[in-house]
This record gives sequence, structure tokens and C-alpha cells, in this order.
Amino acid sequence: MLIAGFPAGAWGTNCYLVAPAAGEECVIIDPGHQATAGVEEALRKHRLKPVAVVLTHGHLDHVASVVPVCGAHDVPAWIHPQDRYMMSDPEKALGRSIGMPLMGELTVGEPNDVKELTDGAQLRLAGLELSVAHAPGHTKGSVTFRLPEAADIPQVFFSGDLLFAGSIGRTDLPGGDMDEMLESLARVCLPLDDSTVVLSGHGPQTTIGQERATNPYLRQVAAARQPGSAQDAPRRGL
Repeated sequence: MLIAGFPAGAWGTNCYLVAPAAGEECVIIDPGHQATAGVEEALRKHRLKPVAVVLTHGHLDHVASVVPVCGAHDVPAWIHPQDRYMMSDPEKALGRSIGMPLMGELTVGEPNDVKELTDGAQLRLAGLELSVAHAPGHTKGSVTFRLPEAADIPQVFFSGDLLFAGSIGRTDLPGGDMDEMLESLARVCLPLDDSTVVLSGHGPQTTIGQERATNPYLRQVAAARQPGSAQDAPRRGL
């Protein structure tokens, strides 16, 4: 298994290229703001051929380079339907329209081929099998991707902005909801093995075991599921 990742752009969003091995086909996860050069460098370095872009959600910092990356390699982009509008209109509340320059350098819009993700889908791409889980809370259309354990390689979980090392994604933007976030953490993250490697949308990698032990939000939802525990109202911060 080859996973090449790098932080890109003004928000330091993690972009990942995933392949069975160097010299093979790959999937690109979340090519965000100013990610194009990093993607091309990783493709050359590892001799990879992209077959698809897959997106954990529609925020600009995760999708800003989708059009140039998909266009350069003639590949589709996969996104949940509830976040699809963000690719072409990321600042809808500000009155921007399709094709207008954004941040002085970006032109928003959809790539030529967009495919929609569904909860529980199994994407078979580039010799990989990615399990999709709908995980709203950060956005309505947030999803995660999971690669199964293989040989001596642990399970890998691409959490997007659902789960970070020591924290979770913000819920104060349009489409965010703390109750949905906590439900997604409980439903999607808690069942995973402690050895599962978590590669998130921002920050360093971690494991489910580490987050189960130290992340205050994951600890909260785990405690709420213990027999006899009080079902208190969700906390809104640390």
C-alpha cells in the first residue's frame, strides 16, 4: 500500500494519493486550495496514474483544485449529493456565481464528470476498495473513506473533517450541526478497531485507540453509550 500525503494551501488541508504500490493507478483524496502542484509532484515521484478524485466534503479548502486535477487527467470526482453544490458555488451566501474568480486566483465550478457518493457504498477504484460512510456534522454531505486491513497493514480511515488528532471539525458553519457530529462520531468512529490509522483533513495522523483514550469528544460519545450512563445534553466545546 502506498499513501502519499501533503498539506496544501492557506488552510493546510491534507491531500492524499492512495495506490496499491508505486507505479500503479491511484485515487486522489481532497485536492484542495493550491494542491495541484503537490499532486503532480507526487504523481511523478511515485509514477502513479490517477483514476478518480474522491472528496470527504465540499468545503473550498478540500475541493479548490478539483477542476484542474480532474481536467488534467480526465478523471471523475466523487462527492456526496448534499455537498455537491459547494463545488460550483462555495460562497453562495456572498452572492458569488459560477465562473467568478475566488480569492484572486480560483475559478469555481464542477469538473466534467461528477459522481455521487452514498452511505455504505463500496468504491472499487485503482485496485482499492474504499468503504464510504455518510458522516454529517461538519457539513450535511460529509463522508469518510475506509481501507480494510490487509496482511500486516492496519485499517486506514480517511476521516475528513469529522475527526482530528485531539479534536473534531467545526460545526458553526452553514450545514454544521453538533448533534449530528456527535452522532456521526458514535456511529462511524466508535466501532473501528483501536489499531485503525486515522488520516484526517487537517493535522497529524493518529489512531482510533489514541483518540478513544484522549479525544474529549470521542470520550464523550463513548461514555454516553456505556450501560447505565446518563444521557446528558451534548457539550458544545472542550
